[in-house]
Amino acid sequence: MAAELHQKHTIDPKSGYCCSTRTYHSLRDNFQLPPESSPLSITDYVFSLLHSNPKFSPSSPVLIDSSTHDCLSYSDFIHRVNSLSSSLSHLSPNDVALILSPPSFHVPVLYLSLLSLGVVISPANPLSTHSELLHLIELSKPTVIFTVSSLKQMLTFCKYTTSIINIDSPFFGSMLANAGITRATPSFPQSNSGVILYSSGTTGRVKGVELTHRNFIVLLATLHHRRMKAMEELGENIKPAVSLFFLPLFHVFGFFMMLRAVSMAETLVLMERFDLGKMFETVERYKVTYMPVSPPLVVALEKSQLVNKYDLSSLEFLGCGGAPLGKEVAHRFKARFPNVEIVQGYGMTETGGGAASTVGPEESERYGSVGRLQEYMQAKIVDPSTGGALPPGHEGELWLRGPTIMKGYVGDKEATAATFHPDGWLKTGDLCYFDSDGYLYIVDRLKELIKYKGYQVPPAEMERVLLSHPDIADAAVIPYPDEEAGQIPMAFVVRAPESSITASQVMDYVAKEG
Repeated sequence: MAAELHQKHTIDPKSGYCCSTRTYHSLRDNFQLPPESSPLSITDYVFSLLHSNPKFSPSSPVLIDSSTHDCLSYSDFIHRVNSLSSSLSHLSPNDVALILSPPSFHVPVLYLSLLSLGVVISPANPLSTHSELLHLIELSKPTVIFTVSSLKQMLTFCKYTTSIINIDSPFFGSMLANAGITRATPSFPQSNSGVILYSSGTTGRVKGVELTHRNFIVLLATLHHRRMKAMEELGENIKPAVSLFFLPLFHVFGFFMMLRAVSMAETLVLMERFDLGKMFETVERYKVTYMPVSPPLVVALEKSQLVNKYDLSSLEFLGCGGAPLGKEVAHRFKARFPNVEIVQGYGMTETGGGAASTVGPEESERYGSVGRLQEYMQAKIVDPSTGGALPPGHEGELWLRGPTIMKGYVGDKEATAATFHPDGWLKTGDLCYFDSDGYLYIVDRLKELIKYKGYQVPPAEMERVLLSHPDIADAAVIPYPDEEAGQIPMAFVVRAPESSITASQVMDYVAKEG
């Protein structure tokens, strides 16, 4: 006990850094998580949060198709989940279901139905090549595959003999229409695997990231806790958001944001193919209040001349992830959209999509940072050369430990062992630092650093400078072999519409701003 008290006293309340263990701790208030020993599926936890929401209305829409304008109410959605769970009750916990489908109303229903049964879902990119798909199948070893008729030929080519169900068939439709069905209480532990999501990991070929029910329950509990605090502070003025969703549902960001939206009684407007003009139309038509985005889309919003043609006044929040958002871009966006808050965050497939984020307007104005460690999360900044842990203000590899970290890479013990330290720390492969206030900054990927004359040049820094130019719509920087320097940065630049900026003007700008 004395040792624990001593450790608490050595944690800097400003940065969260413990000088005795060289570990960063979350500055967020911890709260009571659902007991880990209780059987609980992701589905049942999502629905328990939904039904406890005072703003929940069964007649309100949960899903809207932006192209057809079809909508599905929460009552019909829940009925379909229950019905499909009953129809698939022959499947057993720990069976694996590969899901290969473009976004549709059926996909979220299928996810929640299978998760309620303890079936491990394995969503795949519907644009996967035959060889990529074969690799995913070899990793996950599915018991059943759910797909659409237009993609079934790809599975025949793969010569996989498991049962295949078309979710656009009358047979699947009948599975959604059973009457008087309720789901059984799950009898499997939260530590069971729930999802296999695909990622390149910190290195190498695509890997299957094995995540548990508990991983996502903790993430959802964190967001629910924050929402309850906000409701206490703001009263009953918080209404369920209307989210525009063009994230792929097979990706960790899209998968988790879908769970989050349903648990918070929000409306999801699905957009299968991203188009900037149609996005603006959809925001105006459905009074969209929230969009999960990546930094290039923030740049597009800030620069697009189409903005003035639409009523975008309903927009309140952008949830930005996937890469650091440059300070200059954030300032220009805020100047154009003064009433829209950008909530930044950092996560990986290996962390269930969450690890750090900004909370509230004050933190959101820490442009360039991805926020503070989320509840129950710990971190280290490790010198790649010496292996020593570093204090605030020093750059090194970010290591993470907490209840949302993956089990490992399915079917790949070697990659799992290389990614985890024996003490349970996940090595992210990201070059980062914490400042003195506990804010996390992502510098670059360690493996992507350009080695110029012995110096390490982060491509992200040069990309940030390029994107700050009003005539540049997008940019990517890669290393190019050079006999004298070893490597030099080479940039691919996309001009903004109607821009005629030249290569020499770009180089002059980088030289001046860099």
